[in-house]
Amino acid sequence: MAVNYQQLEEVVVYNLLTSGLRKELDGSFTLIPDDFGILPGLIEPDVLQTVQALPGIKSIDETVSNINIRGGTNDQNLILWDGIKMYQSGHFFGLISAFNPYLTEQVSLIKNGTSAQYGDGVSGIILMQTNDTIRDNLYGGGGLNLISGDFYAHIPFSSRLAFQFSARRSVTDFLNTPTYDQLFNRAFQDTEIKTGGQSGTDRQLFQDETFYFYDVSGKILYDINEKHSARLSFIHINNDLVYKEAEDPTEMPNQSELDQTNLSFGAMLNSDWSDTFKSQISAYYTRYDLDARSLTFNGQQELFQKNQVDERSAKFNTVLDLSDYVRWRNGYQYSEIGITNTTDVSQPPFQSNIKDVVRTQSFFTEIDYESESKKVKTTAGMRLNYVENLSTFTEFIPEPRINTTFFIADHLRLELMGEMKHQVTNQVIDLEQNFLGIEKRRWVLSDEATLPITKSIQGSLGVNYEREHFFAGVEGFIKEVDGISTDTQGFQNENQFNSEIGSYKATGIETLINYKHEDFSTWISYTLNNNTYSFDSIVPPQFPNNLDIRHSITLAATYTLGNLQFGTGINYRTGQPYTEPVAADPVDNSVFPGRINYEEPNSSRLPHYLRADLSLRYDLWLSRFVKGTASASVLNVLNRRNLLNRYYRLNDSNEVETIESFSLGRTPNISIRIQF
Repeated sequence: MAVNYQQLEEVVVYNLLTSGLRKELDGSFTLIPDDFGILPGLIEPDVLQTVQALPGIKSIDETVSNINIRGGTNDQNLILWDGIKMYQSGHFFGLISAFNPYLTEQVSLIKNGTSAQYGDGVSGIILMQTNDTIRDNLYGGGGLNLISGDFYAHIPFSSRLAFQFSARRSVTDFLNTPTYDQLFNRAFQDTEIKTGGQSGTDRQLFQDETFYFYDVSGKILYDINEKHSARLSFIHINNDLVYKEAEDPTEMPNQSELDQTNLSFGAMLNSDWSDTFKSQISAYYTRYDLDARSLTFNGQQELFQKNQVDERSAKFNTVLDLSDYVRWRNGYQYSEIGITNTTDVSQPPFQSNIKDVVRTQSFFTEIDYESESKKVKTTAGMRLNYVENLSTFTEFIPEPRINTTFFIADHLRLELMGEMKHQVTNQVIDLEQNFLGIEKRRWVLSDEATLPITKSIQGSLGVNYEREHFFAGVEGFIKEVDGISTDTQGFQNENQFNSEIGSYKATGIETLINYKHEDFSTWISYTLNNNTYSFDSIVPPQFPNNLDIRHSITLAATYTLGNLQFGTGINYRTGQPYTEPVAADPVDNSVFPGRINYEEPNSSRLPHYLRADLSLRYDLWLSRFVKGTASASVLNVLNRRNLLNRYYRLNDSNEVETIESFSLGRTPNISIRIQF
């Protein structure tokens, strides 16, 4: 029998919302795709969509590549796939998750109280672990929906050796579907340009695109003997786009080309030296490339940009059981990150090629303690980091961590968590009007000159009550993140060019109430979030964060009747902040070129957001060994036109244009799958 190595054996507290989703004693959430039931709007156990059903986690623009955990930006999340850091998480510009869930054994979401063995990710961590056990039998499956097709398999060669793989490819370059049309309309939003303010006349743009994506992953599982096992993993993700746009179909169109890829390899050696001592050695290499080319102004100007990330990391972990109640974990991690940004403009001629390298050495130690009565469980640790930018700086950063659970009464427990973390990678967000409205983000490294190391400190206190079919939890948190730049926050006002350095402070309350019976589950979640920027050089120095969503509510229910599962839900949130021009004097013509006169930063808010979703799934055994599944979903059943973003720019006539981005319209999808 193969040894299934785990760092820490968690005790399940309560299964939440649907089958396969549970909350652990350490406050984290675990998703088991094999056991996953149904959630409103989903036809499959999409990892990055599912986590958004939990309080405190939203995507302000409906994409999986821009998940906001407790008011943080997406680049402040650490995403690990088989222990490998991922720099790309979505297809179709973030509207579809890039990770196949059907060979994923377990997904963990951590918002606070992170183990000292993990660095990076000042807002949160998403850990994905593929199947790690060698089975005697061949198993696999495949499916087709209105966007893509996929298949996967686990192939055992012996009782000690197996290979598993998955592959997916879009059908978008040769088949148009209603689902694709809605995703296309959502991705390319700069088609409604109002001249002279919001009451002006819309201009219609003519568009043509060629787009496809694919992802491939694989894993070799080898059990050397009963005490040692080796694992080799790889994943390749690709997005490719050619997009043309013109105001007049007879004129030469503007053209953008984007090629986005992520290629990663990882290796792991697990050893059980005795009943009380284990070790793990792991290493990975990951490479992310974004190549972008834009041809504008009737072919007169060509812009080429390249963003490349190369990361290498090695890690050594040991786990020693000092007693039945105390576990001691120690380890060391080395990582080297190199990021290159290249820009080449034809008119006016300009070239730039910047490369930075940061090396980090980290030592960590922590103690897990569980009382004999099992009423107290504590993990306390320290991560010591030595960070070196080869061009500019070195810094020593200590990071204490604490995670404690007290059972203060039957079925009632208290959670106390705190952590300090840092990260040296951030994403600079290009202006939306670049590359024809396609949002494009570029990874950069901290250099302490233009961008400092981003650091966070967070604390939270929660109370949970669970008994039989009922769960209720409330958690308050406070989080401060320092060392952010206006370049990484997505400003779309006078501050978007300033590269100002500041911080933000998020405080809030997260509440979840869930009643779950054998065939029925209903829940309501509510998040109150107050998220404020502090920039000393901006007037006023404190103002609402771009991600300041004060109130968000989810009300949903699922029901199972035999082989049929049904889910429905409503998502509501208040509008995000934005900055309007001064109504009386919108344009400053005293300078050349002219510029927009803005009100105070983020002093206005978009209308509230409301979306209703539906899902259906039917399971049927086609034979003794083959299971079939048919699923259907509708996002935004009411076809509500939710405004997601509004910003302004000047046209060639020095008039203010209003650019608006809207949510997905009514988006149907169907899926047919088999599993053997």
